This record gives sequence, structure tokens and C-alpha cells, in this order.
Amino acid sequence: MPHVRHARRPIPAGAALATAGALLLTGCGGGQAASDDPVKDLRDKLPKAQRSAGALRIGMDVNYAPVEFRGPDGKPTGLDPDLAAALGRILDVRVEFVDTPFDKLIPNLQAKQYDVAMSAISDTRQRRDALDEAGKKTGPGVDFVDYFIAGTSIVVPKGNPKGIKTLDDLCGKTVSLQQGTTQDEVVTRQVAVCARAGRPLTPRKLDSDAKALAEVASGAAAAGLNDFPVAAYAAKTTDGGARFEVTGGQSTSNPYGIALRKDDEQLRDALAKAIDQLIRSGEYDKILAKWNVNAGAAQNAVVNGGI
Repeated sequence: MPHVRHARRPIPAGAALATAGALLLTGCGGGQAASDDPVKDLRDKLPKAQRSAGALRIGMDVNYAPVEFRGPDGKPTGLDPDLAAALGRILDVRVEFVDTPFDKLIPNLQAKQYDVAMSAISDTRQRRDALDEAGKKTGPGVDFVDYFIAGTSIVVPKGNPKGIKTLDDLCGKTVSLQQGTTQDEVVTRQVAVCARAGRPLTPRKLDSDAKALAEVASGAAAAGLNDFPVAAYAAKTTDGGARFEVTGGQSTSNPYGIALRKDDEQLRDALAKAIDQLIRSGEYDKILAKWNVNAGAAQNAVVNGGI
């Protein structure tokens, strides 16, 4: 989640994973009484469609630990599912996750298969204005409610045998990443930089972050590019921390945003206020701490704050 996925984003395919459009329900939200007037007012401002249904349907690629993935019980867990569940409690609706491949999240949102998309999607001008690589408009675009700041990190084999510390160190090497993410944009720019330096960079664009990491593990790629939460999680958990490490810090990146159709201003504004309420209550910080991603904390929700 381009996850910008950071986009990101595998758990084995098949019966364990719902196909795009398959509905996965979580028991979040409904039936909780408003605890104070500001929250009640916020709930009253939720669009009639969601209030009548008692639900918020969320498109999500449940395949990008620790931002979103399947827990031992097979249900979605991670940063985004936890934040979504908390937003559901504030708004007094249950959340329903629709597991969808990352590159289909925005097209299926436009097709009204769910209310919003929340899946480590970076807020970029290209997505807001629906621009292709040539800058040509291809659709209606989306709005974003930004809720988390994520940079791009470089993942290398443990011990960093090639001494990679910066993007320029990737010149002359093969790099793996998930296609359609922010990292896809980063590496595309770096390909041009390396070409000018006379040391071509070879990108390997895979359809999942797990496959991209497997390329690094096997030696097929010298490094991989990931959102920093995903990079840190992979370094900490893969083979007990013995397989990967993160090098070179983070490059600046756009915030993660909840994507909405342009004509859903009322829902957009309600979600922005709900995120602010979540931050004020302290629950936001607790959720980020649970997933060890406090470095990406936002101070408040921002509408269309990416560049």
C-alpha cells in the first residue's frame, strides 16, 4: 500500500485467504453507548448509509505484517485492523474487512465494493488526482484521511555483506520490492539516478512483499525496499532475527491514509474527527506501541496531506 505500501504487503494463498471481494467480519463496534457529547455528536454526523447498516466496510490487503496480516486464528490483525476496530468503537459501527489485492484497492473502492480502503496506502498526488506515470488523468481520484507517517527503509541480509547504507549504494545491484507501492516510485527514481552514474540498478518487482523479501533471503536481490514498520518487523521476526537487518534509516515518504471516494466528504470528515478523538484518548498511542511503530505517530488527522 502506487502501500505506497507501502503500500506492502505473504500469508499462503488458498482456503486460508479470502479472494478479492470475500467479506471478513470482525466483531468490532456496534452497540456501545456514547461516552460524552463530542463523541455522540460525531456519531450523529456519520453518513446515513453507514449508520443504517451499522457497519463500515473496509477494503484491505491482509498481507503486510505488522500493518495488516492474519493472526493464528486466521482473522485480520495488525496496526490497521486495530486502528479500524478502535474507529468502529468510536463511531458505534462494526467494521467489515474485504480482503483485496493491493493494486485493486482503489479500483474496487471506486466500484463501491466497500466504503473506504485502509491498507498502508500512501497519500500521494498521483492517487488523489488519478494520474498515470505520464501525468495523464485516468479516473476520478480519491481523498485521503492521513493517520500515520511511514518512511521507506532498506532491508539487507544480516551482517549487511555488501555494505549498503543509502539508495545510491543500490546502484549496480539488484533490488526487490512490491510493485505498485511507494517503494516502486522510489526505485523508479533511483534507476534514473544510477543510470546517470553509469551503474545500472536492476529492480525486481514482485506481487507481494513476502516474495520481495524472499529474493533478499535467497541472494537473488542485494536488498529490498519496504515501509519502515514492515522492514523492522521482518528484521525482528524472520528466523528469530537472524535473517535480515534494516540499514540506512528511513527516507522521507508520504503518510498512510484512509482512501475514500471524492464524493464521500461527510464520511471523510467523520473519520478525520474520529481519528483525532482516538489520538486525544491515548488509545492511538497504545495501538502504535503494541506494534512497535510509535516513530510513525501522527499528531492529528490530516485530509490530503501527502505530496
